[in-house]
Amino acid sequence: MSRTMNRKNRLGILGGTFNPIHIGHLTIAEAVREEYGLDKVLFVPSAHPPHKEGRDVIDARDRYHLVRLAVADNPFFEVLDIEMKRKGQSYSVETLKELRENETEPADYFFIIGADSLPELKTWKDIEKLGRLCTFVVAPRPGWDIERLAREELGLPPWMKESLLAHVVSAPLIGISSTEIRDRIRSAMSIRYLVPRAVEEYIEERGLYRKTNTAV
Repeated sequence: MSRTMNRKNRLGILGGTFNPIHIGHLTIAEAVREEYGLDKVLFVPSAHPPHKEGRDVIDARDRYHLVRLAVADNPFFEVLDIEMKRKGQSYSVETLKELRENETEPADYFFIIGADSLPELKTWKDIEKLGRLCTFVVAPRPGWDIERLAREELGLPPWMKESLLAHVVSAPLIGISSTEIRDRIRSAMSIRYLVPRAVEEYIEERGLYRKTNTAV
């Protein structure tokens, strides 16, 4: 898509614990970037994820570094430490507000979520406000039928549900989860081809996920 002087930047936001990041995350980000003509996809590791307290989450600095390694070879991908610098729990609405307040050029934001997140969106902090700060883009996930979800009561305003279902990206279905990767590491099984090679090497060098670690 060609640029014009009046064209806003189109920025994707892919937030998450990334515990660890894997090729499923990267594949979805690339599919959204291509389909929506995004200038960048910004990966935002959560420092203190409000929905995953007490789970097997490694130190935020390690997760941030894993994401940096994973996106290093893609000029359209960038990682932000915005939630690492902010105290307290990591809320997406606060991140979007901060990005909008500090932007040097006008931008449209496309917040990428998996279909498995749709039922829990209603529990997110200030979800309606977040929905007005960005456009949600929904990526399909194995085992999550978008048509079935469309018939369910998601506990969201009608305008927001309509927008969500209108922005479902055509991304490959990749049945990989961070939970599976952590389990494989603890079982001394290979994670090659599930994560980028640089991510695999860092995990091995640091001995990450070999034991339960709830530090964030």
